[in-house]
Amino acid sequence: MIQYIKAVTLALALVAGPAFAGDTPAPEGAEVYFANLQDGATVGSPVTVVFGLKGMGVAPAGTEKENTGHHHILIDRPPLGEGPDGAEELEYGLPADDHHVHFGGGQTEVSLDLAPGQHTLQLVLGDMNHVPHDPPVMSEVITITVE
Repeated sequence: MIQYIKAVTLALALVAGPAFAGDTPAPEGAEVYFANLQDGATVGSPVTVVFGLKGMGVAPAGTEKENTGHHHILIDRPPLGEGPDGAEELEYGLPADDHHVHFGGGQTEVSLDLAPGQHTLQLVLGDMNHVPHDPPVMSEVITITVE
């Protein structure tokens, strides 16, 4: 019986996997941006980051609703889709770690404790499964200096 359950679980995982692969469409003209920070800004810590969104709505992770998503912020890493795991994050979703912060509750701002020095930031909208939309709705990468 245990072997049967393992086989069924594996089969379901193989079938369900492609359903999570970045096929959620983004409407034309959708934009995500930093509402309160500009490239080259010098700020104190903690850093308040306000997320701006145009042409889409915000919904918590797990919510299946057309033209919505939730925010992620990429910190001190290559732009979305670049770097060693770039292709995987576009297809299978963003990991959750120190360089990929998820806002699955539908949050639209955060206060970040960043060490003094230069940091890069990029906003990315993810679908109900943390997968970037097609095409990805992402901001430009900005560089800030924390004093």
